[in-house]
Amino acid sequence: MAAAGPTAVLSSGKTMPLLGLGTWQSTSEQVINAVKTAIDAGYRHIDTAWVYGNEKDVGQAIKEKIAEGKIKREDVFVTTKLYPTFSRPENVCEAMAQSLADLGLDYVDLYLIHSPINFKYGTDPFTYAGNPEEIYDDVDYLDTWRGMEPLVDAGLAKSIGVSNFNSQQLERLLQNCYFKPAVNQVELHPYLAQQDLVDFCKKNNILLTAFSALGAPARPKAFASGEEEPVLMEDPSVVAIAKKYGKSAAQILLRYHLDRGVSVIPKSVTPSRIQANFDIMDFSLSKEDLASLGELDRKLRYVGANLFVTHKYYSY
Repeated sequence: MAAAGPTAVLSSGKTMPLLGLGTWQSTSEQVINAVKTAIDAGYRHIDTAWVYGNEKDVGQAIKEKIAEGKIKREDVFVTTKLYPTFSRPENVCEAMAQSLADLGLDYVDLYLIHSPINFKYGTDPFTYAGNPEEIYDDVDYLDTWRGMEPLVDAGLAKSIGVSNFNSQQLERLLQNCYFKPAVNQVELHPYLAQQDLVDFCKKNNILLTAFSALGAPARPKAFASGEEEPVLMEDPSVVAIAKKYGKSAAQILLRYHLDRGVSVIPKSVTPSRIQANFDIMDFSLSKEDLASLGELDRKLRYVGANLFVTHKYYSY
């Protein structure tokens, strides 16, 4: 893979660019333009999901860049995710086929179980007006994983992994799998450092990927706590470190992850920010500054799923 920026070799043996473009909460036109802008800027990792409703847009943008000769398919690492309503093993292949058709691809580089929390097939947990417990599915995520593993053998997913799993769930999965989870994608930033999870994943050769790395300023109300929360990018320590390096607060927060050995997928649809988010390869944070950022941990989760706290696989 012709990758721009730092990469990591996954437990699957595949190479993944550590810095990618997130595409959550963007319109169709925004996604197409953002992905094309990102590829031009040097990004070689694009993150999407079935539930984002933009896999067709991501695929169109990649197709256009391939047609231009800017990239080859093997140059770009594409991640998408299995939605929790497809968690029964008999539904996994259907979901994968739909995502590949929408992306216009023969395979994805990484396919993630979006959450250990599962819902009944055909339901929409975020629009359901009743008690969410009525649409819970009790399928074990181990069974979901057993539905994921054949996708690797079939060449439909080069690597498979999970999202929103805690260390106990990962440990259980590691003891009951053929293919190890290559990645665990979770919310991660100085206010939610999760050092124990970082250490667990490093020990077990699972690459952590950070979402909401800048504090999720545009997250939907359904994921917010309802309480007034501090703005991560305005934290005095973050601002001071940014000034020291001559960088923006966002660039410091992104570099923080790379220097911890964590992948990161900042979302933006603004061309200048997409470029700025990529322009973090010319510096590293000192051990002292990494420690200062680590001291900001307040276990603050910007993107929660409190509606589903009664689910038996709730992971937070």
